[in-house]
Amino acid sequence: MTLAGKRILLIISGGIAAYKSLDLIRRLRERGAQVRPLMTSAAQEFVTPLAVGALAADHVYTDLFSREDEQDVGHIRLARDCDLICIAPATADLMARMANGLANDLASTVLLATNRPVLAAPAMNPAMWAHKATRRNVETLRRDGTTFIGPMAGEMAESNEAGEGRMAEPLQIVAAIETLLDDTPKPLAGKRAIVTSGPTHEPIDPVRYIANRSSGKQGHAIAASLARLGAEVTLVSGPVTIPDPAGVTVIRVESAADMLEAVTSALPADIAVFVAAVADWRVAAASGEKIKKQPGEGPAPLELTENPDILKTIGHHENRPKLVVGFAAETSDVISSAQAKLARKGADFIVANDVSPATGIMGGDRNRVRIVSSDGVEDWPDLSKAEVADRLAARIAEAF
Repeated sequence: MTLAGKRILLIISGGIAAYKSLDLIRRLRERGAQVRPLMTSAAQEFVTPLAVGALAADHVYTDLFSREDEQDVGHIRLARDCDLICIAPATADLMARMANGLANDLASTVLLATNRPVLAAPAMNPAMWAHKATRRNVETLRRDGTTFIGPMAGEMAESNEAGEGRMAEPLQIVAAIETLLDDTPKPLAGKRAIVTSGPTHEPIDPVRYIANRSSGKQGHAIAASLARLGAEVTLVSGPVTIPDPAGVTVIRVESAADMLEAVTSALPADIAVFVAAVADWRVAAASGEKIKKQPGEGPAPLELTENPDILKTIGHHENRPKLVVGFAAETSDVISSAQAKLARKGADFIVANDVSPATGIMGGDRNRVRIVSSDGVEDWPDLSKAEVADRLAARIAEAF
C-alpha cells in the first residue's frame, strides 16, 4: 500500500493510449490511492466514463459547465483537493494549452488553477512529439514545474509507424507517482549528481557500429535511487531500450565522445557515478557510406583509435565532484583490475563485478559487486540491481 491515503486526480485526454488509463486506475487503487477521474470530451471517444468510473469507484468529471459539479466552484475544488495530478495520456493539444495558460475546458482550467504537483505521461505520433512546437511546449512546462514520464519508443497504433511517442506503461507511471509523493528523508537534498548508463555505439558506417551488451539497467537504477534520496540527478544514457527513471533529467547520447561532452557540460556536480560500459575503441575514420562486401576480397580493414577515458578525465578534472565512483566490469582478475583502475583514474571507490557470460549480469536483473577503495575490498551478496542501487546510494549519502 505504497500510496495509502494519497488522492490522485487522473486527467484522461483524447488518444488511443487512453485505454491504458483503465489499468492505471487499477494499479493505483491496489496501492491504496484514491483516484478521482477527469475526462476530456476527446477521451470519451476512446473509453467510456462508465468504465472509468466503475474502476475508480468515484464520480467521473467531464464538463466545466456542469450544474451539479460547479455549484461549489468544482474546478477549483478538483484542482486543490488532491495530492497530485496525473495526466495520462497527455496529448500534444492539451500540453499546448497548458503551456500557453489556456482554460477552455475542465481539464485545462483545473491545470491552470492547481498548486499541486503535476505528472504528465505524453502519448502521440512520433512526428508530433518531435515537432518544434511540441518541444517548445514541453520545455515551457518543465520550467513551470511539470514532471514528465516518457514517452517511450516503440510501435504506434497506426500501421507502419514507430518511434518515440508511446505512453509509458501503467506501472512506470505508478513508480513515478510514488517517487513524487515519497516523503521519506532526503539526505542528498541540494546535491547534484551525474550518472552515466548503458553502452556506447561507435559508428563504422551509417548502418554498423561497435557496441557491447550493456542494458543500462544498473545505471538507470542508481540514478533513480539517488533521486529518491533527494539528489538532482542528470543521467547521461547511451542507447538503451528501458524507460527513463522518474524524477531524473536524461541526456541521450550515442558515442563515447558524446558522453564525455554531456558529462563535462553537466558539471559542476557533487557526485559522479560512471556506470556506463563505454567502448574503449572507435573507428578512426567512420565511413559516410555503407562499406560493401566485394566478391573475392577479404573484409575491409578498420583502423581503431582509443576513445576518451571519461572516468579518468573527470577524476582529475579541475571541477572534479567531491565523490567520484567508477565501475569495473571484468571477466577475469576482477579485484586487481579494479585496484589498478582506482589508483589510475582518480576515483574514490570502484564498484567491481564479474560479467562473464555465465554470470548473466550483463542484460540481467541481478548483480554481485565488490566495493574496492583505499580501505580495502567489501563483498556484497547477490542482489537485484535495484537493491545494489539502493545500497550504493545510501553509501554515497554517508559521504555527505
